[in-house]
Parts: sequence; structure tokens; C-alpha cells
Amino acid sequence: MQIIPVLDLKDRLVVRARMGQRDSYRPIETPLSPTSDPVDVARGLLSIYAFKTIYVADLDAIEGRGNNDAALARLSDAFPGVDLWVDNGIADVDRARHWLASRTGSLVLGSESQSDARMIRDLTGDPRVVLSLDFRDAAFAGPPALLAEPNGWPRNVIVMTLARVGSGAGPDVARLSEIRAKATQRSIFAAGGVRDAADLTAVKSLGVAGALVATSLHDGRLTGADIAKLQDCSSD
Repeated sequence: MQIIPVLDLKDRLVVRARMGQRDSYRPIETPLSPTSDPVDVARGLLSIYAFKTIYVADLDAIEGRGNNDAALARLSDAFPGVDLWVDNGIADVDRARHWLASRTGSLVLGSESQSDARMIRDLTGDPRVVLSLDFRDAAFAGPPALLAEPNGWPRNVIVMTLARVGSGAGPDVARLSEIRAKATQRSIFAAGGVRDAADLTAVKSLGVAGALVATSLHDGRLTGADIAKLQDCSSD
């Protein structure tokens, strides 16, 4: 099972995400880092475990208020061996192809940013494209046709329950089970609500390939030893 730590960027800093209420996000305070600078926080996360991938949400770009490209470049330079999964609100196929041609890492296409399903279908064969199926409460945030067409999804799919992000409410097991059943040939990644190793074990039992985590790492409820054990079990 792949564990992927999360960095949410806003105004060039890492912020503490909670329940998708982005207006209330504030610079993170964490025992893992002396500052909320992205490189400092990433270094703190990597001190817990040698993660191969970090998910980065550029909230300014997603909301159309500029971008954190400079911070992303600094992260790439500081951690060249880490694959960055970047969600920056891209909803145009030409922009997506330019990003993929000019950057390293993987491009996350969030359903909340899409106006229709065509761009996802056009890019589904690219191994560096990741789809994030975004949900707000019970509602799907995105074009209905996208959710209805799992054959058009790329290899890696995130199931993002925004209301559970940073909430301590636990993962959305019912929704993960539903998406897993629809997308048997895809790798599904849980996002939102993971509290500890027990939650990760529960979602792993659903056939989920991995999970995005943040709060549980900063709060110390998910440790390097926990992650190593999950990885060892995945390789058995």
C-alpha cells in the first residue's frame, strides 16, 4: 500500500486543510517543521519515512488566484527523487500537455475544475496523469459524465472526500467501495479522513492501492513504523 503525504499550498506557504473550507486555511504549525515553508515541511514529512511521492495542491491556482509555481520548482530541486503529484486546477488539454512536456512529476486533474469529461478521456493513456474524483458531502464535484465513465479514467484515481479532510472523521469507506467496484482496472487512492494505521488497514482491505495523508502525520498518530509495516504487508 502506497502512503502519500499531502502539501496544500496557499500564498507560497503550506496550510492546514480542514473539511474543504479553503477560506479558513491558515499556515501550518507542525512539530515536523520550524516553518510553514514548503521545503521545510516536506523535509519534515520525509524525516518520518522515505516517501516516494508527495501530493501537492496549489490552492491559489485551483481557485484562479495566481499560482505557487516557484514553490513547486523549489520542491522539485530540493527533492529530485520524489515524484510530485500536482493538482493546479488545469482544465484545458493544451495546458495539460504543455505542463506534462515541460515539467517532471505527475499532473492531477481534479474533477472540481473540469467542465466536461473530454479532457480526461483525451489524456487517459498518459501514465503521468492522475484523476481526482472530488466529492463535497454527498455530491460529486464535477461533470456527471466523468463519474459515469470509468473506462475513460487514467490508471491512477484519487477519491477525494473534501468534507473529511482534516476532520478526524475517518475515511469514506462506502464511497471507496463504490468507486473500487466501478474501476476494477485502476489503482484507487483514498483521500480525506485517514486518522491512523487502523484506518489505512481498513481501506487496504477494500483493494485500495494507497492513501493520501496529512493531519495524522503531523499529529503523530501515523508513524514511520506504521507505514513501514503497511508497506511490508503489501509486499508479502
